[in-house]
Amino acid sequence: MSETNMWMVRAGENAYLIDDFKNKNYVAIGWDIGDISKVENKDQVKELVEQTCTYFSKKSQISNAAGQMNRFRFDFKKDDYVISYDPANRIYILGLIRSDYEYNTEISDYYHTRKVDWVGEVRRDDLSTSTRNSLGAITTIFAINDDAAEEIIEILEGKKTHPDEELEEISEEELKEDMVSRAHELIKDKIIALDWEEMEKLVAGVLRSMGYKTLVTERGSDRGKDIEASPDGMMLEEPRILAEVKHRSGKMGAPEVRSFHSVLRGRKGLYISTGGFSKEAKYEADRSIEQLTLIDSDRLVELIIQNYDEFDVETKLLVPLAKIYWPA
Repeated sequence: MSETNMWMVRAGENAYLIDDFKNKNYVAIGWDIGDISKVENKDQVKELVEQTCTYFSKKSQISNAAGQMNRFRFDFKKDDYVISYDPANRIYILGLIRSDYEYNTEISDYYHTRKVDWVGEVRRDDLSTSTRNSLGAITTIFAINDDAAEEIIEILEGKKTHPDEELEEISEEELKEDMVSRAHELIKDKIIALDWEEMEKLVAGVLRSMGYKTLVTERGSDRGKDIEASPDGMMLEEPRILAEVKHRSGKMGAPEVRSFHSVLRGRKGLYISTGGFSKEAKYEADRSIEQLTLIDSDRLVELIIQNYDEFDVETKLLVPLAKIYWPA
């Protein structure tokens, strides 16, 4: 493929403008900040968005809108490829940009426009999994990566048939693993951002979700707290658990683990450190005569995911998560 760019331009909410795009040979975006054909640079566009789009409550929304406006105004070039998606028919329409930016208040209620010559259509079902996924971004405008663009052109020209099913299965599994890994890191980001008191409440909530009743007790001059847990809440029934929570960036070493071990006195021990543990600390726990488990931030994320459905409301508010279903 040549160095010509390919851009996605979505046809409004739920693609309600897709027939207009096809029949009137154009693409367009909203955010009516007025005619920007005479605007000289991207900073001026951002200033217009800040002044005009007062319904944006976050700086990230302003930056996102300005970024997309700037791409449409400055980065799109004549003879670049452009695609838009028709979800009702599962078809991508492909065309070539034939005009500079135009401000047109008559063609639709999206005033920022570019004229397009549509050259063909590609069925979503004919695309590889990796290409379909690359086209799934939620933003109105984005650049299509080179591999996906090349595949779209090859299918349009009849040079590529339906993707190999075995390769598709591998690609889908890799995508699933990638999504799981990203979700894990995002959840970890959430728990690392909690303050020390919220972290202790989170650990207590995890224990409650597993069927224990908890008691948080004051201890130490460093504002640290122990969490005691047992099935009856009176710390009489076994297993009786003592949990220590350390919410800091540094790893816990052998002396800290040894100190915690000394106060267990027949109870099961959970030492939670979001900063992790040194090799010596892990060795100290392994050789402990008491049952002592070390939990770092990755293991804590796993416990959160495994038990989230049983979390009480207070604990869910600490780490709000949404369930995503994946095709089996």
